[in-house]
Formats: sequence, structure tokens, C-alpha cells
Amino acid sequence: MTQDREQARRRVIELRREIEHHNYRYYVLDDPEISDARYDALMRELLQLEKQYPELVTPDSPTRRVGGQPREGFVTVRHRVPMLSLANAFDEGELRDFDRRVRAALPGETVEYVVELKIDGLAVSLRYENGLFVTGATRGDGETGEDITANLITVRAVPLRLQREIPVLEVRGEVYMSKEAFLRLNEAREEAGEPLFANPRNAAAGSLRQLDPSVTASRQLSIFLYGIGEAAGITFQTHFQTLSVLRELGFPVNRHHRLFNHMDDVVQYCRRWQQERFDLPYAIDGLVIKVNSLEQQDRLGATMKSPRWAIAYKFPAEQARTRVVDIILRVGRTGVLTPTAILEPVRLAGTTVSRATLHNEDIIRERDIRVGDRVIVQKAGDIIPEVVASLPEERTGEEKPFAMPARCPECGAAVNRPPGEAAARCTNMACPARLREGLIHFASRNAMDITGLGPAVIGQLLRAGLVADPADLYTLRHDDLARLERLGDKSARNLLQALEKSKANPLHRLIFALGIRHVGERAARLLAEHFGTMDGLSRATYDELVTIPEIGPRIAESVVTFFAQDENRRVLEKLAAAGVNMGRREAAPEGEKPLAGKVFVLTGTLEHYTRQQAQEIIQRLGGRVSSSVSKKTDYVVVGEDPGGKYDKALALGVPILREEDFRRLVGEVK
Repeated sequence: MTQDREQARRRVIELRREIEHHNYRYYVLDDPEISDARYDALMRELLQLEKQYPELVTPDSPTRRVGGQPREGFVTVRHRVPMLSLANAFDEGELRDFDRRVRAALPGETVEYVVELKIDGLAVSLRYENGLFVTGATRGDGETGEDITANLITVRAVPLRLQREIPVLEVRGEVYMSKEAFLRLNEAREEAGEPLFANPRNAAAGSLRQLDPSVTASRQLSIFLYGIGEAAGITFQTHFQTLSVLRELGFPVNRHHRLFNHMDDVVQYCRRWQQERFDLPYAIDGLVIKVNSLEQQDRLGATMKSPRWAIAYKFPAEQARTRVVDIILRVGRTGVLTPTAILEPVRLAGTTVSRATLHNEDIIRERDIRVGDRVIVQKAGDIIPEVVASLPEERTGEEKPFAMPARCPECGAAVNRPPGEAAARCTNMACPARLREGLIHFASRNAMDITGLGPAVIGQLLRAGLVADPADLYTLRHDDLARLERLGDKSARNLLQALEKSKANPLHRLIFALGIRHVGERAARLLAEHFGTMDGLSRATYDELVTIPEIGPRIAESVVTFFAQDENRRVLEKLAAAGVNMGRREAAPEGEKPLAGKVFVLTGTLEHYTRQQAQEIIQRLGGRVSSSVSKKTDYVVVGEDPGGKYDKALALGVPILREEDFRRLVGEVK
């Protein structure tokens, strides 16, 4: 073995251990030690070494998470221990009936219950042999499921090697998609004219059943483990102990499970989460109650379909009645016409709802939704307001059916709906609405974050003929802005300052702001980290792009197409000439990080930031954001409608920061 190859072998082993360690810190302990950029750098180094020395690739290498070649179809896997479904309880009375049945079957015995959040995702099994992940499957019919090993490997929270070797361990869990990732995915699909996912559960299931694992890798899935199927070389006495051991072995386990010895406490816990679930970053549709003792579970047994020792408490679907005042059309950046129902305001799932996206003409027809209709609305996955059904029996005869116009409501150009597609599009590339939406996206918080440049101001700039592309924003003068309606001298100065400040944004924000089709925030970060400069990205080939972890063929093709257009290159040249940052900015030295070592928790809705923006600010200044409050938390940043994290912070005496306090702390205001 040559010295170079031996050095590479040692470095590969070291990198794998380091990456596994950081996966454990991030997904299991919720206590990351390094930045995303540093983690990605480790992955890139490992990928390069394995590409140079392919004989060093092993089945448990983290690089397998990128996604391999598309498959022709799924094969079936038989579960050694059946994956039973759970019986449901829909009210407190049914929970108490369950408790009576359990105690009647175990007369005179002490019974404890473990209560866990019921994650709204896709049930899967993961099989490990001698500590290595070998097979993953869907639940299927409980006896057999589909082999989705290649897709589960791409889920970074799934450990490829356990913290210690166990001869055989098959674990069960729920793969899910966070609310934020779900919204981003649907936004991208809507812009592309693709069918939308109804809720995070459907999005997770659809992502896991892709024949191309690289598509799954791009979807930002995660997982919580909650039980054991087959096991050899390890034993457990209680379910509560099982969850603790799973976490020690490297599995993500939801931290909100609790142990109770009385059904009254179980019921109270269910009531609590029925209200607090909206504050979670992922969707839950209930709680699961299990007898704690595994020996008692064995004696209670199971029916043909479900265990007698467990039950799922399902939250009632929160719906409301209201009226459709109007149906309007929004023309997006890619020309897609999206109908939106304007509703009489109604309180639903913790917020006031006054509009609901109707997605496309087909959905309006299928649900027979008319202007003036009384309708039932709910929030899909507790996130997106949707019209579930119209109430034709309550019609007065004044209601008006909706029809997609033949001409764009913004520019009058022809509207085209290609065969086989759900979306209708404006055919005019120069449509003012497309330009307006593109500028709104460019200035948005997650993009260039230009405070004061909202839809109303952008509309005025377009009507005055002051901008024709994003680069023109940086040529605006004080006199141009001050004469706009309701802007004035002070607002004009503030907007010019915001524009100047945005020039220093990191490269990934500019890439996202450009609105390249299929390139979301995550992909923009990956591209910025990989290429470092806009010039480097603009010269990238398709083959080079698809080698980047999580960048699939669709994104690669879109990036190449974008930079091949002369008009786009011209805009980039204008942006560079205006002084907009075209290269990755160096991180601030350690001495310039005033929040170094501080732990923050965010809760509620912030006025000036999205959660991600606030998190980026904290991380840039050296701090860390956690998802849960503990005695180690330094600050809890509180927005509107805070949830249980706020109450816990008060109980623990953790300092509370209102948004203005937070802005002063990070230097945004004085």
C-alpha cells in the first residue's frame, strides 16, 4: 500500500467518525458543535477521497446519503415481527375505556403508561446487523412492505452505524417532513406548475417512494424512532427504557414522551398538546399511549390488526365555516396563475384565516367552489388554510362559478395550459406581474432581505418605469424614491440604506434571490459553498453540478439553463458593477462574535424575521439555536402567539427577549 493511499485510508476513517459524531450531536442530542458550512466541508472532503480511492468506499459511509442511481421499481420485504396498526380513540371517554380494558386484563397490578407525540409521517422499519444499517422498509400491510433502503440512507438523521455493535436490531419509526420544508417544497412545486402535496405526511410518503434516491435526498426528511421489532443480543424491560436505549444507540427519539401511572394525567397531557401542537416545527395528529411494562404488553397480546396494550388518541380535525367573498388570481414568477379564495375572516387552528389557496382550476371544479359559497375550511397539516368543501345546500342562487380566464389578468396575454399539466400560465415573458413577483422574491427576507421594499413600493417603481430587473434597484437615487406616493424623505433614505446593506449579503442569499427554477434556500447554500463565487457557479457544467450532494438532475439542468441566457448574465454583470457581493464572505473572526457560547430558543411569530433569518443572525454572531428550553438556555426570543416554550422559560427563570430586545442585542437597532 502506497503512503498516499494509506494516508487517504486513515483520513477517510477519521472523516467518517467525525461526521457520525456530528450527526449524533445534531439529530440525537440537539446540540451541534460545528456550523452547517463546516459539516458540508467535511462531507466534500470525504466525497473527494472516495472518488479518488473508490476501493475505500464502505456500506456505512455517510456519502451514500447523496442518492444513487434511479431504480426500476420496489421489491417487497417481509417483516420478521409484524408492524401492527393502532386502534384509535377520538375522545377522552374512549381513552378511559382503553384504561379500563387494560386494568381488567391485569387485575390488581400497577399499570404505567408512556405517552408519545404521534408524528404525522410515514411508518418505517430499519434493520441493523452487527451495528450496520442493512435494510429499510415501509409498513405496507403490516406483514410486508416496500424496500426503500436506498431512500432511507439519504435521510441524515438515520444512523448508518450504531454507537455499539448489536447482532440484530430492527427498529420502528416515523419519517416526517418539517412544516418549513413542506411549505418550501409546495412553493417550488406551485411555481413549477406541479401538483401540490396535501400535507407534510403526504409529502414525506411521496418523497420516500421515489425511484430516484437523489430526489429523496433533496426533500429534507427526518425521522423519530419509537419502538423495537426483532432484536438479538439486547433486551429491554420497559418501553420507557427502550426509548432511552434507542437514543444512546444514536437514534433520534422525540423528547416529549412522558411516563404516567394514572389515566387522569394521560388525559391532561393530551389536552395540553391539542393546544400546543401548533408551536411544533413538525406536524402531529395526536398522541400514542402504551403500557410501559413489556412483560405486561406480552400478556395483553394483540388482535389481528392492533395491539391491546396501545392506543392512538387522534386530535379532532379543526374546521370552521365561512364564506368565499371572491376568487382572485396571482401571477407568479414563472407565469403560473394561482387562484386564491378571499374569505370572511374566521378563527382556525390558532390564527385568523382570511384567504386560502385553491391551487388550480381542477380543484375548484372538483370541490364545486363558487364565489359567494358557504364553505368548510381547515388547515392542511395545521399549516396551510384550505377549502375542504362547499355547502351547496346553503346556496341562495347568487353564487357565481369560477372559470380560468383566456387572458392574463395582469397583461392581457394569452393563458396556456399544456396537456397533462394542472397549472395555467401567462405566456408573456415580459408580463409585469412576473417581473413584480420576481422583484418581491428578490427583496424578501430569506433572499436579499431589503427592508422597506415591499409589494406596494415595488408596484410604484414599476409603474414609474424606474426598474426593469433586480439590478436596477441599485441604481435608484433619493429623488427617484422621495417622489413616490407615501414614501417621503425619511423612508427613501431608509430604503437606500437597506439596499446598500444588502450588497454585503452572503452569496447563497443572492443565488436564492435570483429565482432560478427549483433552486430553494438549501440548494442555494450548497451551490454557494461548493463554488464560492457567482462566476464559478455560472461556469458549472451539468455533470459537475450533479456530483454535489443533494443537487439532482432537475436542479442541475435548471442552473445550466439559467446561466446560458444572455439576459440573466447581463443582470448579473449589472449587480456586480453595483457592488453586490458575488463571492462567499469570510466568517467573522472569533473575537467578533458577541454571542459565542450563548444558547437561544425561538418561539412565536416574529415581525421582522423568519425563524431561519433569526437563526442565521444568531449563528453568524457565534450563538446556537436549540429547539427546546432547558436550564442551559441563555435566552428565549418571544414573538406573537408563543407556545409552551414561553411557559417553560418562565418556570425555569430563563431570560425572555421580546423582538425589540433581540434586535438591540444583535445590533439591528440601537
